[in-house]
Amino acid sequence: MNDVLAPLLTPEGRALLAEVRGTAPADELAVATRLRREHPAELVSAALSQARLRQRAAVKFGEADADRMFFTPNGVEQSTRASVAAYRAERLKALGVTSVADLCCGIGGDAIALARAGIRVLCVDRDPVTAAAARANADALGLADLIEVREADVTEVDTAGHDAVFVDPARRGGRGRIFDPEAYSPPLSWAVEAARRAPVTAALKIAPGVPHEAVPADAEAEWISDAGDVKEAVFWFGTAPGAVRATLLPGPRTLLGRGLPDPAARPVGRYLYEPDGAVIRAHLVAEVAEELEGGLIDPTIAYITADERHTTPYASVYEITDQLPFNVKKLKALLRERGVGTLTVKKRGSAVEPEELRRKVRPQGPNAATVFLTRVAGAPTMLVGAPAPATGAERS
Repeated sequence: MNDVLAPLLTPEGRALLAEVRGTAPADELAVATRLRREHPAELVSAALSQARLRQRAAVKFGEADADRMFFTPNGVEQSTRASVAAYRAERLKALGVTSVADLCCGIGGDAIALARAGIRVLCVDRDPVTAAAARANADALGLADLIEVREADVTEVDTAGHDAVFVDPARRGGRGRIFDPEAYSPPLSWAVEAARRAPVTAALKIAPGVPHEAVPADAEAEWISDAGDVKEAVFWFGTAPGAVRATLLPGPRTLLGRGLPDPAARPVGRYLYEPDGAVIRAHLVAEVAEELEGGLIDPTIAYITADERHTTPYASVYEITDQLPFNVKKLKALLRERGVGTLTVKKRGSAVEPEELRRKVRPQGPNAATVFLTRVAGAPTMLVGAPAPATGAERS
């Protein structure tokens, strides 16, 4: 066991972790001073650092799991959100997968979801601290019987004997986020070849900004969002080559591409629809526009407009009351006239920053509104409105 986590896995370390649980940042100095009278300073520091990581990880893993798990700073940052990992595990299970080689496993977030779905997992990571965290997490959550953790270079691991391969290449380096898929560790090309050798299926977790031209011809491409935030793209092998889908969580709700042409632009109607980010990343705005009987406000902007109110899980809907050429003074006067004090600013196709606009108009009053900074038929435009009230079907 490595020197970083090993002290925290001892009875003394675990007791200390329980004692510092929930320590507020403002109280850390006082807590550290008190505990160092009875425990080694290094152990106290490690426990407080781990407590901070657990607090951050609760957003992804839930408080109950995060309070028992062990994290590294990179592990918290890069691990898959539990809801997304659970969705993917259930999809693999539905494909008949009973065992997965999880390559570049990190602290084990995906392995935990796979094991909870009843799938046997081989976890591989070359970083000793990360591998130790994955092993400790499998044990802490009672999943050690289903999860084997191996510290190794994934390019040297034999995945034979496993139904599926899951690869989550490192997409951050010493200078931050890596955008070139061939600069991932391991490179995307290696991961694709590893996926093609899987007997049943394979899934490659990719940054959601991956260009569509990077999708292999024999892969299905899926973009996943959770509560409106785009989390990742996944290349699936052995499923539906060439297919494109957007999946929204919770749900899941999945929109399949049908190869529709770009929707036509039209004048702004009563309603404006803002497609989910996964829909936009998957280039499936046309599918949503057809469902809504709408068109684009501009050929280059992913806002859909329609005259009728439709219900869809794939876009948020707003009722538009005003359309103005971009003019801060006119907007300020309009908001003052409407008594708007709570202003939500959204932008697409505009260089103006929302906070900058909010400072300039200084909204005051009891009412709320939403302003869209965008382009309509190529012209800088402000659309003012508010979220459309839910229909009876949506409320039920």
